[in-house]
Amino acid sequence: MTVTTTAVTIGVSLKMYFGHRESLDWCARVAHLARRHPAVASGAVELFVIPGYLSLAPAATVLSGSRVLLGAQDLATDDRGAFTGEVSGTELAEIGVSLVEVGHAERRRLFGETDEVVAAKTSAALRNSLAPVLCIGETDRVGPADAAAECARQLDSAIDGAPHGRLVVAYEPVWAIGAAEPASADHIRAVCVLLREKLDTLSGRDGSVVIYGGSAGPGLLTELCGDADGLFLGRFAHDPDALGRVLDEAAELAVARETGARPASQPAPAPAPAPATPTPTGATP
Repeated sequence: MTVTTTAVTIGVSLKMYFGHRESLDWCARVAHLARRHPAVASGAVELFVIPGYLSLAPAATVLSGSRVLLGAQDLATDDRGAFTGEVSGTELAEIGVSLVEVGHAERRRLFGETDEVVAAKTSAALRNSLAPVLCIGETDRVGPADAAAECARQLDSAIDGAPHGRLVVAYEPVWAIGAAEPASADHIRAVCVLLREKLDTLSGRDGSVVIYGGSAGPGLLTELCGDADGLFLGRFAHDPDALGRVLDEAAELAVARETGARPASQPAPAPAPAPATPTPTGATP
């Protein structure tokens, strides 16, 4: 049985949008924001940022003392050896990285990463005490039950035989990434509830969370009513002021989770989805 947390988790990936100097300037602004934000400073809101590889080591220095966690965008399946161009989890942990993205849809689509590769990278992260930001999601637009069934399959595949440790499960429906019409709040809530229930049955995964990414922006966290443990942000958060607004939302949610109250602005819990069809139609992203 997984021990849960009331903290709200917010993450940001810069992908390859910023240059080196721009990445470090952004990290400095985020660190300043975090130091002044009561919810981040208290630990009620967990904030992690994921710049590019070249910025990781100096970013660790820039973020020092801010409680902002540092993540990497990828890692190798092995810890050392003749793997030209790869970066190991051992090296990432050595420079102060705490989390690492695994299984992102772009890695699957552009670089051919399979379920087997994702599982190997998940194990590599966990054996180096890195929390995998495990990206899962259905490829096609389907109902919540079918989407959750496909996500559960991907989760089971990724952690099969993996060492114990915390997971940050990032639900990112592939069809919603960058879409003009993202997934509805009801859809996201229903899938996240089912994933949260699954996580809660796992042993050795204390502190694991389910966050949502995929065209996530302002107001969404409030709409999700606590059924997601946080958000995984992209270009919207490249503006630190915009990120600050999401942190304010997260702080309000963290208070509600701590007290067990439901803010007046929140609607009723998400309706239970219809039963999944025997064979999920969503494909691995």
